[in-house]
Amino acid sequence: MRKNFGAKAWTYPQPVFILASYDEDGTPDAMNAAWGGISDDTRISMCISEGHKTTANILKRGAFTVSMADAAHVTECDYVGVVSGYKVPDKLEKAGFHTTRSELVDAPVIDELSMTLECRLVSYDPESCCLIGEIVNVSADESILGADGKIDPDKLEPITFDPVHNVYRKLGETVGNAFRDGLKLK
Repeated sequence: MRKNFGAKAWTYPQPVFILASYDEDGTPDAMNAAWGGISDDTRISMCISEGHKTTANILKRGAFTVSMADAAHVTECDYVGVVSGYKVPDKLEKAGFHTTRSELVDAPVIDELSMTLECRLVSYDPESCCLIGEIVNVSADESILGADGKIDPDKLEPITFDPVHNVYRKLGETVGNAFRDGLKLK
């Protein structure tokens, strides 16, 4: 038996993204966003409303970064999502985050968050709130790389948003091999 819940924005997992940008004065700003994902080989799509300071910054600067929120920074990542940059212009500093200017786009990289997508703005539709960015680089702190030199999710410890219970969850163990396990059924 299945239970119907009606139309809900519920999927698992929902990555927790921290979008960062510079304002008109060059002050770094960031927001927490869970509605988004990869939409092409080099594109990310986010659903963020026009009323956010981060959205206004991205539209003015034409660039932004997307960092993966992690288990070590749950409180800080939640904070940048519950406090407006319009009301608290130094919210990154209050969260204890530090930034470094991206070498490739006009946006800040949050030093404490180990994995970041550096993006150029492709488009924004205020009616649908759809922001699309071209990923020009993925940078990762060496502390989260595995022996193979690639990002190790167990070291990154990315969190996801559970929209049903309004909690953050850590990703779990490996349960299969993509593009291989299904071949057993051929």
